[in-house]
This record gives sequence, C-alpha cells and structure tokens, in this order.
Amino acid sequence: MAPTLVPSTATSALRGLAVPRSPNAAMMTAAKQTISQAAPRVLRAAGPAIVFRRASLELTSDAQKITVGVFCGYFLAIVILWYFPVRFVRAILKPFKLQAVAFHELGHAVACKLTCGRVHHITLDINEGGATQMSGGLGIVTYPAGYLGSSLVGSLMIFCGFDIVASKVASLVIGVLFLLLLWWGVVKAMNVPLKDGEKRWIAPLIILLNTGLLVACWFIADSEALRYYVLFVGTLTATYSVWDIFDDCIRRDVEGSDSHQMAKNARESGFCMCFCVSNGRVLGIIWWFISLGLIVAAIICGILAFPESEATQRQNSDDFIDATSR
Repeated sequence: MAPTLVPSTATSALRGLAVPRSPNAAMMTAAKQTISQAAPRVLRAAGPAIVFRRASLELTSDAQKITVGVFCGYFLAIVILWYFPVRFVRAILKPFKLQAVAFHELGHAVACKLTCGRVHHITLDINEGGATQMSGGLGIVTYPAGYLGSSLVGSLMIFCGFDIVASKVASLVIGVLFLLLLWWGVVKAMNVPLKDGEKRWIAPLIILLNTGLLVACWFIADSEALRYYVLFVGTLTATYSVWDIFDDCIRRDVEGSDSHQMAKNARESGFCMCFCVSNGRVLGIIWWFISLGLIVAAIICGILAFPESEATQRQNSDDFIDATSR
C-alpha cells in the first residue's frame, strides 16, 4: 500500500507567519519588476525589425510575382492532370513521374555510397515503382534518403526556379544525376533479371527526354524557358514525394515501403526501440512534414534570395554560360 502524505501542523502554522524575505527572494522580486517595466520598451524597439522581416517577404519584383503565380498554376495543373478521368491525359505526367521515381532511387543510392555501402544497380517500373539493390551502408540514412532525397531535389529546383542563373546551375546538377542514373540504371542493370513491370528502356528514356528538354530550354528566350522548366520539374517532384509518403507510409503503411522496412529493421535489430523509429506510420508522418517544410522553405528562400527583376536576371544570365548567339 502506498504511503499517504499528510501535511504537518507545524508547517501549516509557519506558512501563516510573516517571515522576513531572504536576500535572494528580494532580488527575484526586483528582477521581475525590472523585466515587466522593460518589456514594453524592448517590444517597441524590436517592432521595426519585425516589420522589416515581414516586408522582405513581399513580392517586390515582376519576376517574383510571376514565379509564385506560375508555381501555383503548375501545382493546380498537376493535381488536375493527376486525377483526370481520361487515361491518355493523365499519361502526360508519366515521364515526369518516372523522373521523380528515379530521383527517389538515386537518393537511396547516393546515401548508400556516402555511408560506405555498395550500390549494385537501379531498376525502374513502368507503374511508377523502382528498386535500388545495395549492400552495406547505414540503414538509418539510406531508408529515408529516397523520399527525403527526392523532396530535397524538388525543393531545390523550386528554389532555383526563381532565377535564370540558378536554373542553369540546377540543370548542370541534374545532368550529374542523370550520369549516375546512366551508370546504375543502365550500365550496371544491363544483365539483371527484371521483375514484372520493370523495363530496361525507362532509365534511358528519362535521360534522353529530360536532357533534350533541358538543352532546348537553355536556348529559348535567353534561357528564361529553362527557369520555368526547372520550376515545373521541381514542383512535380516535390509534390510527387509528398503524395507518395502520404499514400505509402501514412494512409496504408505498405509493407514494402521505406518507412515500413526501416521500422521493421529497427525492431528486429534492437538498434532503437524508440516509438518514432519502430513505427512505420510515425516515420511517414515525420517524413511528410519534413517534405512539406522543404517546399515552404524553398519558396520563402527563393523570394528572399532573388529579388531581381526579369530584365536584371537576363543580364546576369548573359554573363553565365551564354548559349545564345549574338
């Protein structure tokens, strides 16, 4: 039986006495009074700084306004095409969805190599699935790197879509990713037995189609078309990742999903019995919020980092790998 605590009569009597305050109590009282008096002055002084920070997020240039408007239009168009009742209309997004899947698998592969693992090959499925065969590596890094890696790539492309020069840099980085896909998804997977739905031509198609579009957009309208293409691919990739996390890891907790496998391995290995790591749906919720936060951060950082007008962006673009003939 647990002991029952009864307040002492002597203690209750002492509480009613007027005991002189100790020096520490007096100092605490004086500090509280000082803070209460100084707080309004601090807020008045910090007010202009807070207003300045808010004002810095205003869309001051034509390029910012157009980019945010185009991003919203892209997002709306992607959602409409995603659920459009006519199948061949939905197929318009198919190549870009497969590209998002490729970024997902590349996230696993790059994370595996960075944690001293070995990547055997990458295979892509016509039904928007994929698999990365690897050994070694750090599971706590490689498992979330698929969803979060593609979210990061998409968000960085959204960020770069606010500026022409940044879009040129993004296209060069995408070119490096395509080289990795060419190695792991074409060369290394050449003699690998394929499962149902897996096709050898998907990776080459993604590389050829999107490389061709990147190069073509580089030459159109002083590379301004490249900015809108990078913004579109980033919007679709980030949106695809957010939806995929919700569908596979939160709504259904698919057995083969990354979150389910990570939670299963955590339980079996006893590496971490924390509820957040050993439960697939909780992992999915965490990843979903991270992915959503990356998109929001990309838009905010794009507004803050690129306040230049479209004319200024064109001038800056001419000084960075100008591909147009004068």
